Amino acid sequence: MPTIEVEHLQKVFRIPHEKRNTIFESLAGSFKPPQYETFQALNDINFTVEEGEALGIIGENGSGKSTLLKIIANILRPTRGNVKVHKKITPFLELGVGFQPNFTASENVKTYATIMGISRREIESKLDDVLEFAGLEKFRDTKLKNFSSGMQVRLAFSTAIQTDPEILLMDEVLAVGDMEFQQKCLDVLNQYRKEGVTIVFVSHDLGSVRRFCDKTLLLNKGVQVALGNTGDVIDRYVYGGNQASEQVVSETEQVEVEGEPETKNRWGDKEVEITGVEFYDKFGNSGSRFNSFDPVTIRIFYQAHKKIFDPVFGIALYSEKGDNLFGTNTELKNLTIDSIEGSGYIDLVIDRLPILTGRFSLTVAVHSHDHKPYDWHDRLYSFDVMPTSRDAGFFEIPCNWKL
Repeated sequence: MPTIEVEHLQKVFRIPHEKRNTIFESLAGSFKPPQYETFQALNDINFTVEEGEALGIIGENGSGKSTLLKIIANILRPTRGNVKVHKKITPFLELGVGFQPNFTASENVKTYATIMGISRREIESKLDDVLEFAGLEKFRDTKLKNFSSGMQVRLAFSTAIQTDPEILLMDEVLAVGDMEFQQKCLDVLNQYRKEGVTIVFVSHDLGSVRRFCDKTLLLNKGVQVALGNTGDVIDRYVYGGNQASEQVVSETEQVEVEGEPETKNRWGDKEVEITGVEFYDKFGNSGSRFNSFDPVTIRIFYQAHKKIFDPVFGIALYSEKGDNLFGTNTELKNLTIDSIEGSGYIDLVIDRLPILTGRFSLTVAVHSHDHKPYDWHDRLYSFDVMPTSRDAGFFEIPCNWKL
């Protein structure tokens, strides 16, 4: 039986055009009808969540994810449509609402527990557990105004999990705290899953969504784009929204005109010119955003103005901070190219992208066997990698723990 049913849900906000700050402006404005602009945050959303199921909700910022959770939690009312919830909801939406900066950690735990619907007797018995989970035992009598924002969120989360939820609404709560605390949060989520708690989980962390959610809803600007198997929907999010890559050329990247100086990002004698670079995903679509561990093809287009013997094509990969992470070329990979002439392309096929997450820039080049550059494009291309793992850093290192 479904625990949550959402049918033809629509939410429209009215945004006033006029702001009245003085009594005169209010009196003058009373003779004019108020003017509003409407903003449609959600439009015709439909799904059900079965008992014990975990639903992920993903999408870009502004797609309506948090608005949807607030409507399910009965914090906001829908403009149209119906939301039916058949069990007790515990919302982890805006952690720490009701915290008082001049109260101590212990006093705030008791206050927040009351807001969350926990009895005073129950929270008194669990106070030590809350502070221990948050790692704040030594700060029980410290006023909240002396806490960092991370400490406050840890305290709020540690208090909120003392509830006994039947339906759990979570909005980016796994992003709180350091790695150790995040692992504690993951352990709590795993325990809820084992206990059959129904979970609705909003996150930009696609690795966590893939790990915990049975199915996933993809929103885009308030519209339901996809609903189904989590892996398929994440692929739709990462790859389906890509536009065909545009070969945008800035003024500093223009092909060198005879007699003009070379640019700082491009150099070479242009006997062979690199005319473009495209990235292809596992579906064969051109784009610039990829899941970690997925295959990627880098295609380098060229124009040889005469017959060129034994050319060498290469790439170099850089982090967003400019660190050189990897480089290779056709010579290093033992690919001998006898000659090229006219237009064509060459592919670098990456079977499995071992990058965890981030934005990366790419240098592509073609040069002679004795390293005379024909055309060198220094970090003129970039792509993004979306995380599908909980590991930290840039690259995956295949490994296993053994005890």
